[in-house]
Amino acid sequence: MTAESDRRSLSFGAEAAAYERGRPSYPPEAIDWLLADSGSRRLEVLDLGAGTGKLTTRLVERGLDVVAVDPIPEMLDLLRTSLPDTPALLGTAEEIPLPDDSVDAVLVAQAWHWFDETRAVKEIARVLRPGGSLGLVWNNRDERLGWVKDLGDIIGHEGDPWSQSVELPAPFTGVERHHVEWTSYLTPQALIDLVASRSYCITSPERVRARTLDRVRELLTTHPALANSSGLALPYVTVCVRATLA
Repeated sequence: MTAESDRRSLSFGAEAAAYERGRPSYPPEAIDWLLADSGSRRLEVLDLGAGTGKLTTRLVERGLDVVAVDPIPEMLDLLRTSLPDTPALLGTAEEIPLPDDSVDAVLVAQAWHWFDETRAVKEIARVLRPGGSLGLVWNNRDERLGWVKDLGDIIGHEGDPWSQSVELPAPFTGVERHHVEWTSYLTPQALIDLVASRSYCITSPERVRARTLDRVRELLTTHPALANSSGLALPYVTVCVRATLA
């Protein structure tokens, strides 16, 4: 990871509240698929790079035993507020604060591209029990609709290369991929929060950041599909990758 990538990966604390307000959750179908090989037993799951707990919440709701790990204190503070009974530990994918063979599954939502893959794979394999699973998941905006494509013209288009082409090396085997199409419903302000919480926006010079957010506000007031609307339907394609520890 470059110094710039490292700076951007740790920038989210400055907009932790906006991240929580604006970022979407994850569709149940995607989580079902990521945990499909678990059977009926109660799993112990690590949400690695948990952020404010968008995925953690969905896992806890399923009655799983979940521990969350993230390197940004401000993000974990929000997670602990909403999930006070869930262990939330400060740590990184390269140095996971858990003992060997301690979890059945590791899930990584929207964060794999921030990791040092070689070190992260080794650490994840260390904390996973034999036969455990690693699941990666990304929400990508579906830009086939006009206004979503126009939003991409302002904030950058999707087509995240990590979610489409990521490969998991040994000791992980049986890599599979799955897509889920779904829609997130949000307010106009939540869309602004979504943009404000993106790392490139957080780390941009203030004038660039202000201009970007102004252009999003202009889109909200001028696009025929959005003007005078109190609720927005934002389509996503959620990309999932699953592998097993040999």
